[in-house]
Amino acid sequence: MNLAVLVYVALAICILGLFIKKLSLFFRDMGIYASGEPKARRIISGITGFWGMLFSKKIFSALWVFLADVLLQRRILTQSFTRWAMHMLIFYGFSYLLVFHALAVFFANPDEAYLNPWLFLRNVAGVMVLAGLCIAFARRFIIKVPRLKTNGQDYYALALVALIIVSGLVLEGSKMTSQRVFVDMVENWAGLSVEDDEAEVKGLEAYWSKHYGLKVPGVKAPFDEEMLTEGGYANETYCASCHVSNKWAPAGYVTAKILSPIAGPLDRANAPHILYWIHVLTCLLGLAYLPFSKMLHIFSTPASLVANAVMGDESKPENLATKQLLELEACTHCGTCSLTCSAMMGYYATGNPLILPAEKMQFLKKFAWGRKLSPKEMDALAEGMYVCTNCDRCTVVCPSGIELKRLWLSVREAVIQKGAAQPNVLSPLSWFRGLNREKLPAEAYNEPVKKAQEALAGRFDEIMAQDAVVELGSEASKSVDPTFASCFGCQTCTTVCPVAGNYENPGKRLGLVPHQIMLCLAMGQDEMASGAAMIWECVTCYQCQENCPQNVGVADVLYSLKNLAAKNLEQRKAGQKAA
Repeated sequence: MNLAVLVYVALAICILGLFIKKLSLFFRDMGIYASGEPKARRIISGITGFWGMLFSKKIFSALWVFLADVLLQRRILTQSFTRWAMHMLIFYGFSYLLVFHALAVFFANPDEAYLNPWLFLRNVAGVMVLAGLCIAFARRFIIKVPRLKTNGQDYYALALVALIIVSGLVLEGSKMTSQRVFVDMVENWAGLSVEDDEAEVKGLEAYWSKHYGLKVPGVKAPFDEEMLTEGGYANETYCASCHVSNKWAPAGYVTAKILSPIAGPLDRANAPHILYWIHVLTCLLGLAYLPFSKMLHIFSTPASLVANAVMGDESKPENLATKQLLELEACTHCGTCSLTCSAMMGYYATGNPLILPAEKMQFLKKFAWGRKLSPKEMDALAEGMYVCTNCDRCTVVCPSGIELKRLWLSVREAVIQKGAAQPNVLSPLSWFRGLNREKLPAEAYNEPVKKAQEALAGRFDEIMAQDAVVELGSEASKSVDPTFASCFGCQTCTTVCPVAGNYENPGKRLGLVPHQIMLCLAMGQDEMASGAAMIWECVTCYQCQENCPQNVGVADVLYSLKNLAAKNLEQRKAGQKAA
């Protein structure tokens, strides 16, 4: 098997994959920015924007962010010292191994690989990565940080890096104990042979067994002093110029000591050769698959941090669209945003993990790249988008610099347009969408509202109407404030209602106004009351409730009717699936 060919093939796949992934950022639409823009225009705009940044004052902001947030991981340090230490250990340890070990074959003298400082630093870097991995494993599987979820890509990234480092250390330890490797080294590098230079070879075996961790059958302590002297002289003559003591590789040397009891069987099985190919093929597999895995964030996260440092509201919509696709790739699924999410209680109440920002990002990646989501996944994603309170806490803490609040606004439109009727589109939680209404085409804003009203209010679909009806005599209706029975129709609630006041003929537009809904409920006209559009138009300002002379909980009643209608619809959908 030709190693050089494998290296070039893996490198070619990696470079081609990176090129395709980055180029595809200009050919995808996601959300309200630059939807339908010519792709050539997006490419040209992206190139001109990049060169414009290079030759403007923004370059200094980009350089500062690269230093502080990429190289020094400032954003992570402000959140958690433990996470910062984990990232720094893995990032710098692995970077050193990549440049000065894996790629050193292209620019360094291979004869120096077992000399200091390279041998020692290589072990230090390996230990750094292992320490970082231990912290990562502890956070996810022992400490179990709240709302930090682990998906397939997380397992892959952790397992791949761990296999690379562990296989490298075990390979190094097995080579230290291997008589086969020692004989090959003596013959190929020192020019000695067991037949012609028996005394020197025996001396080297004794010397390396005592000082280097070598395991040779029949050679063990106590060692003959004369043989050790002969071996020390041979080592200085033939070996010292290209190989320092194995003790300068502390991790490998400790591994060799651990493997010593089974060194013989390992050597007879040619374990160093097998471990070498396991280590090399794992590295090449990781390199080839890098553009298609979570590991792509190695490139995307720095790009996202720099892009957000130099781009703002004044940026062209087509560049904002490209940036948001880049941000999806930059997400590391670290869970920091989920820890601070103000809507996280919705996750515990509904059991929908897509309410958590970090989990939404994983499904948005699939959605953005055109992968088909099941109806259940689309419903969960739409609910997750709309339960968001737009508090912007996720954006503030994101270590990848992703503008999550802007991303939610942009993407939720595409999600709800393609998804089923989403009750939350009528909820006060969606007020942020109303504030940004002018950024959306009129039909884009109104269509989801109409669809949700039809699904829940029961005014346009007879079957849905039956599902939305609130039966006040039922067990579920006990959450409805019973004070509606005290209403005597003074119309104060309707007079102060900003929704009713927004229409010239509110009765026609809303079906029933607040005081009429209270009276309907008092008379037992449950279906009529729960079918009114007023329930869904209510903005929960509580003006009606505060001004009611009878202390009727008008707003609470309307909100309860809305919740019960939504619950009835969910129960109907669950019953259909069960059938």
